[in-house]
Amino acid sequence: MNKSESKYYNTALLMNQALIELLNKKDFEFITIKEICEKAGVNRSTFYLHYETIGDLLDECLENTNKKFVAYFNKDYKSFIEKIKNCSRQDLILITPEYLTPYLRYIKDNKVVHQVAVKHARVMNSLARFNSLNKYIFRPIFERFGVDDKTSHYMISYYLNGVTAIINEWIKNDCKDEIEYIEKIIINCVNPVFKIKNEY
Repeated sequence: MNKSESKYYNTALLMNQALIELLNKKDFEFITIKEICEKAGVNRSTFYLHYETIGDLLDECLENTNKKFVAYFNKDYKSFIEKIKNCSRQDLILITPEYLTPYLRYIKDNKVVHQVAVKHARVMNSLARFNSLNKYIFRPIFERFGVDDKTSHYMISYYLNGVTAIINEWIKNDCKDEIEYIEKIIINCVNPVFKIKNEY
């Protein structure tokens, strides 16, 4: 990345951060380009150099957030996949600290973004953040148990909504409780003995 590309990228990051900070205070519909520019310390022409609308900026914010999210899993993704493929089904527990820790660490490290996401779930498309949980954890495990796509769709929805509810409460509480404590709550809420018959 050369100097001009770096400057362009850093300016975009300033506007991303400005939008997140503004969303923490008011609804998306009431945020103006002028406010974003003032908060980011850029002029209006700079905004239009990067984006056509505030919606474009929001899309970029979400994309950057999701990239960070996936990166937390990518650190150990190969080992996750190897374990899922090779361990016995008895050892293939659906929810463990091994899977939860990088996810909860990511949320705590990016707490402000997630507080905004809880406040503005519709605008921030919060469920999209959980697609990585589906891709990296749930779907490969369900495949090992031979669960068909139709059934796994419903079961994944059940797990994701339950985990999401606990995490949203943690976020509302400013992520004050320790990660290990939240992990225990989630694990205690999910039956670790995963049995299913292909009778659907």
